[in-house]
Amino acid sequence: MNLSEKQKMLSGQLYHASCPQLQAEQIANKHWMQRYNNSAELLNEQRHGLLVEHFGEVGDGAVIRPPFYCDYGYNISVGANVFMNFNCVILDVTPVSIGDDCQIGPAVQIYTADHPLDPELRRSGLESGRPVKIGNNVWIGGGAIILPGVTVGDNAVIGAGSVVTRDVPAGATVVGNPARVR
Repeated sequence: MNLSEKQKMLSGQLYHASCPQLQAEQIANKHWMQRYNNSAELLNEQRHGLLVEHFGEVGDGAVIRPPFYCDYGYNISVGANVFMNFNCVILDVTPVSIGDDCQIGPAVQIYTADHPLDPELRRSGLESGRPVKIGNNVWIGGGAIILPGVTVGDNAVIGAGSVVTRDVPAGATVVGNPARVR
């Protein structure tokens, strides 16, 4: 069975992001981001409606302050009462799940997109993705970066500016580059 490039992307296999279907979805997402990022004058409840329209799931009371950037949007799920500050980026080529009651500082970046280490594969334009899962009641400090495939446990704290390369246990505080349990 031949999988489409989108099916390969969603399943974490190597795929070409330049295929017409994915390019069209990226363009549609850019139009949504323009609308969302020009919504600063709207009430949180009105912006919430824009999130519900575009994301996979959005819990009650979720707030994402514009500007906000993502690849597709439909792979993002945010729980109830999530607060995400200005200038956050989510590269959502595979699912990103953010649990309830999370606080996410400004300029946090969450990446599912990955590229082959082999230079020939990289030159071919192939890429892949690994899902990111963030538990409930997690606090992520400003400027932190969460890399592909990471799971952050409930009640964890990620220090500002940290680069999270590995799973974070529930209740742990991690800081640094690479982030380590404190």
